[in-house]
Amino acid sequence: MKRRRQPSPQTVSVLLALTEQASAWTHGYELCRKLDLKAGTIYPILIRLAERGVVETAWESEPPRGRPPRHLYRLSPDGAEFVTDLRQSSAGSRAASVTSTAWSSPGLAPG
Repeated sequence: MKRRRQPSPQTVSVLLALTEQASAWTHGYELCRKLDLKAGTIYPILIRLAERGVVETAWESEPPRGRPPRHLYRLSPDGAEFVTDLRQSSAGSRAASVTSTAWSSPGLAPG
């Protein structure tokens, strides 16, 4: 059985930001400003998500004169499904955490 790692809080932030306008293209710098994260955090996340098919990428087709084209990102259909699953699993884990805390002694919660 393959175990799926939980994404980092920064990755979740990027995914949720892309979910807000799932069909719209955005660039990394815009995500950096919006999420108050540094480029050294955002771009490795975007690259990983693109390699896994969660994010689609494209080059800006008509950049303003004097500026190179930007790399654009948006959530893929698989990415939208991943975010839905992530939200459901996080809601389930919160509920399980509350239940196990309410019914067990500290340190004895079922694993």
